[in-house]
Amino acid sequence: MAMKLASPKKVASITEKVWQRVYGNYGSSSGSSGQYHHHQRRCSYESEDEYEEDDGTIQLMQMGAERTKNVLILMSDTGGGHRASAEAIRDAFRIEFGDEYRIIVKDVWKEYTGWPLSNMEKSYKFMVKHVQLWKVAFHSTSPRWIHSCYLAAIAAYYAKEVEAGLMEYKPDIIISVHPLMQHIPLWVLKWQGLQKKVIFVTVITDLNTCHPTWFHPGVNRCYCPSKEVAKRALDDGLEESQIKVFGLPIRPSFARAVLCKDDLRKELEMDPDLPAVLLMGGGEGMGPVKKTAKALGESLYDKDQEKPIGQLIIICGRNKSLASTLESEEWKVPVKVRGFETQMEKWMGACDCIITKAGPGTIAEALIRGLPIVLNDYIPGQEKGNVPYVVDNGAGVFTRSPKETARIVAEWFSTKADELKRMSENALKLAQPEAVFDIVKDIHELACQRGPLANIPYVLTSSFTSLIE
Repeated sequence: MAMKLASPKKVASITEKVWQRVYGNYGSSSGSSGQYHHHQRRCSYESEDEYEEDDGTIQLMQMGAERTKNVLILMSDTGGGHRASAEAIRDAFRIEFGDEYRIIVKDVWKEYTGWPLSNMEKSYKFMVKHVQLWKVAFHSTSPRWIHSCYLAAIAAYYAKEVEAGLMEYKPDIIISVHPLMQHIPLWVLKWQGLQKKVIFVTVITDLNTCHPTWFHPGVNRCYCPSKEVAKRALDDGLEESQIKVFGLPIRPSFARAVLCKDDLRKELEMDPDLPAVLLMGGGEGMGPVKKTAKALGESLYDKDQEKPIGQLIIICGRNKSLASTLESEEWKVPVKVRGFETQMEKWMGACDCIITKAGPGTIAEALIRGLPIVLNDYIPGQEKGNVPYVVDNGAGVFTRSPKETARIVAEWFSTKADELKRMSENALKLAQPEAVFDIVKDIHELACQRGPLANIPYVLTSSFTSLIE
């Protein structure tokens, strides 16, 4: 059955609407202010006239019919954690719901806008290499009035591009896993009259310290990885009904892996009996990896008995120069040097403790494997709070000194084995391996609770909502 509706009338462009809301009725003197009435909406994302038919009407076909729902996950490669969380959510949707949902992971800023949004990845990498720059940027943009003005100005300039980027995929659900992907997309949905149709949720990927841009009162749900983050969300104006504490989303292949340490050590050609420490340099092999490795090479060798008390696994990531240097070293203890690894669940499962910087994803994975953690560095701002999250919960320690790190691990493998065991138990208590599945199941529940308006095709949203209001 088909029915006809009049096509939506041409209204002010979305960019004009942004400037109107940010900078006032700049067009009122010419008598045009009436066109900015907030109930006027348009359904086009390329041009106002895109959906004009020859007879001035639009065809409605199979309204409310069951169909595959589109889920758009917004991320940016500013650090590896955002993409990892996005892909974990994607995989969990596929496992739980099969083809009921179509999942699209996109960096809309990079693909559809210009500077500075399209350049965030390079800018972030530069600033974290010069940590004081990042520290200033993080804290100076924390006040709401500053980041609100900044984001509103960007929205005004790139509104059409962002709108096109979002609407190309006609999402039923939008999931943000990045702090700068709440405000502008939510404004676009508001101006398009799509708030009742599109579910918008935020999945926070910082364990403790969060930038305030993570929190927006317009979201349907804000998924927090810890109680500390949930408290920050409440303090920033979100309602309790909007907040869920499930944990950090970790890819299902890691979270649900059933592993046997003895089998893994045989597969990975490790010593079957010696305790093992995993030294992480991240995807880029950054940090004091070389100094720490050399210190461990000394501390894990018992000079009196002339034999090793532990073995060392070093993950160098994409840093081929570091890997080559370490491979050329002469070691007194068993050492394996690896490059970029895609099966970290196996290496973590085969080891007894881990040394890493305070990245939230690595911490969450280590907790799932029950690994005591030696944190040796953190990025100022979002990672600083991860240190007390681990230390105060008895799951690890913090030191920037390679020699101190080596001493701690050597004691864990000898005189302080009880402490290592206790920290392992605490890590498992803190772990939340089902977090990603809890998140997607809750999003599915939100989708099931939506009314008939959620099934209206995008091309019809503007005209239909104007008829029923």
